[in-house]
Amino acid sequence: MIARTAARGFDGGVVAGTRLVNVPNAVTLVRTVVAMGLALPAIVLESVWLAVAAYLVYWVGDVLDGMTARWLGQETRAGAVFDIVSDRACTSLCAAALLVLLPEMALPVGIFLVQFMVVDCMLSLSFLFWTIRGPNYFHEVHRGVYRWNWSPPAKALNTSGLVVLVLLSPTPLWPALFAGAAMVVKVASLVAVGRLVAVESARA
Repeated sequence: MIARTAARGFDGGVVAGTRLVNVPNAVTLVRTVVAMGLALPAIVLESVWLAVAAYLVYWVGDVLDGMTARWLGQETRAGAVFDIVSDRACTSLCAAALLVLLPEMALPVGIFLVQFMVVDCMLSLSFLFWTIRGPNYFHEVHRGVYRWNWSPPAKALNTSGLVVLVLLSPTPLWPALFAGAAMVVKVASLVAVGRLVAVESARA
């Protein structure tokens, strides 16, 4: 049994409205398991169609869990974290499948993975510094950071832009430039958030 100890400032309760078991989280779980289940054989078999199917399940499922949460009024901070973690799990295997098929694209995909798995992960989780429900509400904190990272056009580019370029570009140059530009935006956004946290912490 795990011992439960009281921490300074801990009142023994959880945040009101927190639920781990709900419809959106079930959608997130299913799309993650299915996408990863398709990506693994895509890597082993070097299958284009399985890789495409894995990406489609990941992207469609990512849209569907968010829409379901909003439609049912079941948006939670725990669900937002689950979505962020699941996105990285799906991306890691889908990107591996992409590299098996197109090893010459290692540089742009490598840049993207560092950006998405590390920098963007920290940026996406930064909503936890405030009381908002998730990154989709970051406009309440910083409109510029929201516009460049979680507005509908930004989200579409963040998740699919590099993959499309990798598939269509005759050279790694253009995808690498795109991945580098995205890295600059993410780092700048993370710096802006860090400064905002420092300023608000100093006021508290």
